[in-house]
Amino acid sequence: MRTSIATVSLSGSLTEKLTAASRAGFDGVEIFENDLLASPLTPEEIRARCADLGLTIDLYQPVRDIEALPEEEFTAALRRARHKFELMRRLGADTVLVCSSVSPHALADDALAAEQLSRLAGLAEDHGVRVAYEALAWGRHISTYDHAWRVVESADHPALGTCLDSFHILSRGSDPKGIEDIPGEKIFFLQLADAPLLAMDVLQWSRHYRCFPGQGGFDVAGLVRHVLRAGYEGPLSLEVFNDVFRQSEAGPTAVDARRSLLTLQETVGLATPPAPAAPTGIAFAELVTPDAAPVSAVLGALGFSRTARHRGKPVDLWQRGDARVLVNTGPAERRDGTRLAAVGLESPDPAGAARRAEALLAPVLPRRRAPGDAALEAVAAPDGTELFFCATGRPGLPDWRADFEDVAHPSRDGEPWRVDHLSLTQPWHQFDEAALFHRAVLGLRPQESVDVADPYGLLRSRAVSTDDGAVRIVLTVGPAPTDDTAHAQHIALATDDVVAAARRYREAGGPLLPIPANYYDDLAARFEFADGELETYRELGILYDRDAHGTFRHCYTHTVGRVFFELVQRDGGYRGYGAANAPVRLAAQHAVRRFTGG
Repeated sequence: MRTSIATVSLSGSLTEKLTAASRAGFDGVEIFENDLLASPLTPEEIRARCADLGLTIDLYQPVRDIEALPEEEFTAALRRARHKFELMRRLGADTVLVCSSVSPHALADDALAAEQLSRLAGLAEDHGVRVAYEALAWGRHISTYDHAWRVVESADHPALGTCLDSFHILSRGSDPKGIEDIPGEKIFFLQLADAPLLAMDVLQWSRHYRCFPGQGGFDVAGLVRHVLRAGYEGPLSLEVFNDVFRQSEAGPTAVDARRSLLTLQETVGLATPPAPAAPTGIAFAELVTPDAAPVSAVLGALGFSRTARHRGKPVDLWQRGDARVLVNTGPAERRDGTRLAAVGLESPDPAGAARRAEALLAPVLPRRRAPGDAALEAVAAPDGTELFFCATGRPGLPDWRADFEDVAHPSRDGEPWRVDHLSLTQPWHQFDEAALFHRAVLGLRPQESVDVADPYGLLRSRAVSTDDGAVRIVLTVGPAPTDDTAHAQHIALATDDVVAAARRYREAGGPLLPIPANYYDDLAARFEFADGELETYRELGILYDRDAHGTFRHCYTHTVGRVFFELVQRDGGYRGYGAANAPVRLAAQHAVRRFTGG
């Protein structure tokens, strides 16, 4: 099915927006009137530019406040519309969006609205234009799609149809099933947007918080199914008003937008990209650092052993149980200390996972391979983290460990450590994109977003995981775009005995994050503990949480560069990440930074 995007959804000049839409693979665009008015190009030049880029102009929008008006105001509105229709002829656009009126002069008179829309459609028809009438969720008298359709049906003009907008329909809680009663040929256009579920004025919600399908809480796919059953054959078009998108680069935003439509088409059965190959575990986490000594000291204190070294690169493999960390001291683009640069994901089908990623606009990264290096596929996540699709120890498939030479025996005890989860801080403008990427490309299931109080603002956090919890990734975004302290990443290591692990780490010289005594006083009020249990947690800086399924105990190392480690113990099927404790942890980390200067 053809795809389109409204220019208002992207940042930059009109030419930048058109270029970004074309490069992302869109078939067409909606030209937002403000973008045209601000452009130095003539309508003819814009038309030619779109043709050169392989884009059709699917809609010109919007014409406002034109129906159910007193005759004098309607005459003026017709004069304005005639000018727009002449402009559209020069632009090469044949469909115009007309929004339901919000004018204080508009009358609550459906018969008058239908009569005037019919006259407007007659004028449009003379100019080779169709009118797509849309109910704004905050329209003065017409605010629902079914009401708008009744008016269009009553007007009964071949050049008049309706435009359906998922935000306006779903934000009001309207039942989209009634869309199937609208003849498909009278649905002139379909605009799509998702949004987080917020309790706020619908106009402000619409103007600032829309997002691409799959990034919010609306059932956009369900609505599209109803539209398709009605017989609609036009494009799937995105109209997204979002403050973050308006400040982000147009190119990546356009790719994110197109990925959302590709995923939506898969969901509703319009497209069949390669099937998801959800990862089955974490093969390794790779740290890049200009100086291996600090992070090596932390890993050694945690009980990891340096077991192997890459045959041709300055990369060491540290391992404890099934938890593996690569330490890479090769040239780094960013000299900001240790950072988590790559993740190895165990995949049931590495080649298939790479094909799906590429189909969903996450191109496979080029890699410099020496002769004999394992042929691993990797893609880049929105934050730049490299994701490798691995098949560790599986015969017949490339094994990344074959690139390493053993330098020591495996880790010194048999305790079944593994990576419980990874926390990746996202650029502030890519949080929603990251959630969609991990769901659509990797096949991970997103959980609800959580706001966490940081001493200097609010952190947003959203976990994505496999159903069995074998892979868990927590995506976070800092309290402000310029807050460098918000860019910490961490690796959470699962152990069966966090108290013993914390003691061993401390005895080996590793400093644990100190937690204020006030936290433990509050913990005593909230939960009952066995004799001496709370005192042990207080001594070691262990935090505690409980949900309906089980309990969670966890503690933290100090930060090295941008990375710290977390020791976690899940009991009884606990499903969370200790979010209730995050404000205390964040405050403690800020305090350590102020004290140490690091």
